Amino acid sequence: MTISDRQYRHLTDVRVHEPASIAKAMAGRRRREQLTRDGALFIVAADHTARGMVGLRSDPRAMADRRSMLDRLLTALENPRVDGVLASADIMEDLVLLGALEDRVAVGTMNRGGLAGATWELDDRFTAYDTDHLVTANLDAGKMLLRIDGADDRTVPTLHACSEAVRALNDRQMMAMVEPIPYTKDPSGAAVWDDDPERLLQAVGVCAALGGSSAYTWLKIQATADIAAVAAMTSQPLLLLGGAPGPDPEATFASWERALSEPTVRGLVVGRALLYPPDGDVSASVDRAADLLSHAASGRPS
Repeated sequence: MTISDRQYRHLTDVRVHEPASIAKAMAGRRRREQLTRDGALFIVAADHTARGMVGLRSDPRAMADRRSMLDRLLTALENPRVDGVLASADIMEDLVLLGALEDRVAVGTMNRGGLAGATWELDDRFTAYDTDHLVTANLDAGKMLLRIDGADDRTVPTLHACSEAVRALNDRQMMAMVEPIPYTKDPSGAAVWDDDPERLLQAVGVCAALGGSSAYTWLKIQATADIAAVAAMTSQPLLLLGGAPGPDPEATFASWERALSEPTVRGLVVGRALLYPPDGDVSASVDRAADLLSHAASGRPS
């Protein structure tokens, strides 16, 4: 789907002339009665720019064009298997003004203060939604990122803030989507993913136990080679993250297919890998992922 000049101009005009109408549009959004239709979720992620992630592959401005990003999101949402979006408030509000969030699952991103490449990256402050504003905005869930580095004490405030957010979301009976990622330092001292499978198991265990209840907690995890061990760490529903698009899309789809066969793996939360595929065909990429998820859901006992 392509946004017209009039539609895109309207997004700015509303902010200039009728900003109060945005909250009304969010409050009036028609929501689903249940998050899932068949026990699985397919969420398209668009919260990367909120923590300074703009470049992709060799293009430092790949995600810098908001109109292009919205076009891609609307294309993804045309697939009936796609349940909704994960986004910061600015993108969520653009989508509701475009009428794209009716009967969709809207997941607000929460901690985006750990800016990509910043020296304080692991101290990931809550600079986007908090629980009260998720409720006010009539959203369905809140997502948080918890990077864990045992050698970096900036992990601690993020760990505490995430536990408080999980507690608050559970109290409101809203999904808390928690993304556990083990981190370490590269030779230059920069924070990077730690691909040690034992560290991922530990991180999943920590995030599964956050807060005073896990009733509404879903975990967002990477589709690792040892996905069976990761999936066995908890009975909580797991959603596969996409991460940065790799050089071999077929290998990525194959890893998702393997992971979706695990009983606790209940869906996908994918952004860049589908919205910015190497061949530029967003619709085909989304269709492919949707087919994998539909196949997995149909084979799962009800």
